[in-house]
Amino acid sequence: MSRICGERDIDARLDVFLSSEKGAFSRNAVQKFVEKGLVFVNGKPAKSNYRLKEGDVVEFSPPPPVELDAKPQDIPLEIVYEDDALIVVDKPKGLVVHPAAGHKDGTLVNGLLFSCGGLSGINGVTRPGIVHRIDKDTSGLLVVAKTDAVHMDLCAQFAEHSVKRAYKAIARGSFKEDEGVIDAPIGRCPRDRKKMAVNFKNGKRAVTRYVVLERLGRRFTYIEARLETGRTHQIRVHMAHVGRPLLGDNVYGSGRQDICGQTLHAGVLGFTHPVTGKRMEFESDLPKYFTNILKRLRAN
Repeated sequence: MSRICGERDIDARLDVFLSSEKGAFSRNAVQKFVEKGLVFVNGKPAKSNYRLKEGDVVEFSPPPPVELDAKPQDIPLEIVYEDDALIVVDKPKGLVVHPAAGHKDGTLVNGLLFSCGGLSGINGVTRPGIVHRIDKDTSGLLVVAKTDAVHMDLCAQFAEHSVKRAYKAIARGSFKEDEGVIDAPIGRCPRDRKKMAVNFKNGKRAVTRYVVLERLGRRFTYIEARLETGRTHQIRVHMAHVGRPLLGDNVYGSGRQDICGQTLHAGVLGFTHPVTGKRMEFESDLPKYFTNILKRLRAN
């Protein structure tokens, strides 16, 4: 991967720059790559705390592939698109994306290894091919890389904000305006490290644009949210921050929840194919559970 730093990157730390987008690499992972001599600035080995200048050329050589810990499992998956470079999958609600503590198998990754075999090895032994993630209880579209080169290219597209992502959601409460922008940094919650929160002191910039699709009385609103950045739980945190938590969100919501898990669906995903250069865009219909909730709220 090679990137030329622009005006907005001036004075950013190198490790922050390379970990700026969810789905690329964690800051801790980037620091390890730097220690191994895999990151260069203007052709020279760099340090994690290097402050970038406009015009700096940042190069990153991916680490060699490692043997996978995740095992193939026969898990039914809805493959929207597949070629030798990548896969686009429509993830159902309730399916974890990759193995982690508490979810060692039965994940999307396990199913993909069974159905397609090889995935990129950049993200390590438990997250092969995973360029970006969506929560367990969020449904919708994900792109997964089969090769390291494709993985790096897609990560760069996420970092450059050229990937189109649009979500459908049901928020509690009513919005005064028909559309708006939430620009508030997100980081770890100071009071609960397992949660994210709007954090003006230690958070990273996060921008969510939303449009009201339908007003469902005074208590609920059907919206579309578009991500300009990709922070962990971004839409959920931002909606809770403005007092409009997502229906069903038992982490960032409040009061009695009517369903298990947030009403959030990744309905649109667009990117440039790393091999062909063709712009691709995919759409996913709302899942049945989501449409049933809409029908019930409209009836009330």
